[in-house]
Amino acid sequence: MIQCLYTIARNTFVETIRQPIYGVILLATAVMLVLNVSLAAFTLGDDGKILLDLGLSTLLMSGLFLSVFSAAGVLSREIDNKTVLTVVSKPVSRTVFVLGKFAGLLVAAVLAFYLTSLIFILSVRHGVLENSSDPWDYPVILLGMGALCTSLVVGGFCNFFYRSGFLTTVLATVTPLMTLAVLVIGKFNEHWDVIPFGSNYVGGQIIIATFLVLLAVITTTAVAVAASTRFGQLATLVICTMFLCVGITSDYAFGQYEESSTLASAVYHFVPNLGPFWVIDGLQAATEQSVVTGKYLLLVTGYAALITTGVLGLAVAMFQRREVG
Repeated sequence: MIQCLYTIARNTFVETIRQPIYGVILLATAVMLVLNVSLAAFTLGDDGKILLDLGLSTLLMSGLFLSVFSAAGVLSREIDNKTVLTVVSKPVSRTVFVLGKFAGLLVAAVLAFYLTSLIFILSVRHGVLENSSDPWDYPVILLGMGALCTSLVVGGFCNFFYRSGFLTTVLATVTPLMTLAVLVIGKFNEHWDVIPFGSNYVGGQIIIATFLVLLAVITTTAVAVAASTRFGQLATLVICTMFLCVGITSDYAFGQYEESSTLASAVYHFVPNLGPFWVIDGLQAATEQSVVTGKYLLLVTGYAALITTGVLGLAVAMFQRREVG
């Protein structure tokens, strides 16, 4: 069973990163993260806070679209085209099939989130240019763009001469190059002066906030897999969008009316609450109570694991009775 699970997960991962929509969403996310640096400059104040809000929101929306379109591409489309029969007709249980699909999608989503998080860190490191006299952060521009352009050149070269997958080669190249670029940039300031590593980067609390957004993306991926067992791409997008919107606003929309309304209390306890995954507003309050503690991090991670497990159980149950023949 483990071998079957690994094989399905590996094939799903390869199939996912080869989809053109995967590369399009990655590129669009990278462009938006870079443009956020300029967009945050048009505020009346607190440019740094706006940049963090825009960056984390972009990562969350990117995870939403990536999960939906990838799940629809590797699961819903297989069911509609009857190609799933080649797998479930063999001694492979439907439970293993669904879990393998989720595992492959999860690895692809985490890889995309990791790459875009590196760009988010670099965009925050560059910061908003509030005045025309503010210096450009040339280490970020040169090394960050250098890593991206090098990976594109390598991908095009290998695709032309060796017929290897362009997007696969780009991902295999840009991941170590971008990681190396972030590590090297951490040792220099905008004037190429050597500084203590990471002193110009975001603090550890922002990294934790980014990790919590990743947990929200993981739960959304599970919802996308569950929805794709029964619905098409558009319906899956609507379901996942509603899941995120209702989950993030659960405290405001239902929690405050819990004691005065039975309906609000029922919905508040039934709908997964994604509010704990979005802590950037509390961190920006700069109070002692807003610091994310290790206990809070463990509790939220366990809560995300429970939501993901429950949704995957629902996905397995929905797929058990799905007619695929």
